[in-house]
Amino acid sequence: MLLLAGCRELPRYFASDTTIARAGGKELRLRDVRSVVPKGLSGEDSVAFMKLYVDRWIVKQLKLEEAETLFSSSAGDIDKMVEEYRQALLIRQLDQHYVDRSIDTLFTEEEITAYYNAHKSDFKLDRTIVKGRIVQFGAGYRQAAKLKTLMASKSKTQQQDFSDICEKNNFTVSDFREQWIDFPEFLSYLPTLRSQNYDSVLASTAVQEMRDSHWRYYFQIDAVMRVGEPIPLERLRSNIRRILFNQRKGEIIRQHEEELLQHAEENGEVKIFGGKRGLQEPASLESANDENKS
Repeated sequence: MLLLAGCRELPRYFASDTTIARAGGKELRLRDVRSVVPKGLSGEDSVAFMKLYVDRWIVKQLKLEEAETLFSSSAGDIDKMVEEYRQALLIRQLDQHYVDRSIDTLFTEEEITAYYNAHKSDFKLDRTIVKGRIVQFGAGYRQAAKLKTLMASKSKTQQQDFSDICEKNNFTVSDFREQWIDFPEFLSYLPTLRSQNYDSVLASTAVQEMRDSHWRYYFQIDAVMRVGEPIPLERLRSNIRRILFNQRKGEIIRQHEEELLQHAEENGEVKIFGGKRGLQEPASLESANDENKS
């Protein structure tokens, strides 16, 4: 470290192969740290960086030495796990190579709908969901009755009048008519109590009302789906896309494996003893060994 402290430029550090530290039977040399030293460091900054790096390296070597001593009896198992992990990484990288090269990530609405219809029984609601609308306005609003009538109307003209009034008076409208929302979330826009059950409001599609000390709330529930019913397709599209993607990915990997095996068999690079390719076992170890010798 005194040698390093006397240096002021990185090129001089790397001009020699000086041993920086020794621990756990290993040596750390200047050439070993070339790739880890950030560019542009000089003077005190470079010395501080090198000291920290050396300290960490020493601790690492000491821990490795202690671990090898304590767990020497299981070294074979560790080596096996490391090799299995290395092989798994290589195979995963190979699979991803063929997936990236071949996969089509676009899915048509027909494909998504077909999968949904074929597996609808697998998708069940675990909570009640609703579609509806809520309008919040001041408790003293004088045309509340008209507002309620317009909100309940099926006429496009009156619905436009309803929207115009809400916009003109800055009423808060929470519109969930085009999307399913969890019933508890719908209730969170209303002056409700968590301790109280509000399932009774699900029985009507008419405009209903709640109040608190400052506001009035009109709300209308247009549709309800309860626990145990199939989850609506619009809530599952992204999930189904992921499922279809994984299916395509699996097909690409299986196809590559079949082609790889077929090519190896045709070139005599693979031989199955005791039968054809599959899960068959040789008739006996002895017969397999005899064929191996031949």
